[in-house]
Amino acid sequence: MIIVLGTPGAGKTTVLSKAKEGSSADFKEVNYGDLMFEIAMKKKLVANRDEMRKMPLDKQRALQLAVAKALGKMEGNFILNTHALVSTPAGYLPGLSKALFDNVNIEELVLITAPPKDVIRRRKEDVTRVRDIETEEQIQELININKSYLFAYSAISGAPAAIIENADGKLERAANEARKVLEARWGCR
Repeated sequence: MIIVLGTPGAGKTTVLSKAKEGSSADFKEVNYGDLMFEIAMKKKLVANRDEMRKMPLDKQRALQLAVAKALGKMEGNFILNTHALVSTPAGYLPGLSKALFDNVNIEELVLITAPPKDVIRRRKEDVTRVRDIETEEQIQELININKSYLFAYSAISGAPAAIIENADGKLERAANEARKVLEARWGCR
């Protein structure tokens, strides 16, 4: 599994979609949040996806465990699209749980970043989600914390870590870098 991480608005999904266009890689993409939301809905814990990060930590950890077990049963090459951390009322919760490291083979970790002003603009334009309003300084702090988590996850898993910047107007470059990761990892040409 390749795990692609980043703050909301960094462009993880957009970069992955563009990278797929020019890749011969055979893989499935799984969105961690979607999987977690499906489980939370079945358990009647939330009404919308954005409520999950405000649930009590024990419920969030239980959902993370359920997701890790579901991911552990998946076969083949897949990319997990997720967040390095979740900002909760109690503080930052690691987006990748110990259970995930225990249940899946992580081959690569990729952090997608973007300049804070680009992240803010993208979040404002995304009317499908309920986002917290954050300043450029707060977004930069999140990016820095994401990098710390990326390297901690790399040390725990033994998987290499890559950082790809997805600045406005540079999507093709970011997609090419992501494509190179896919090709290096899964032998695609």
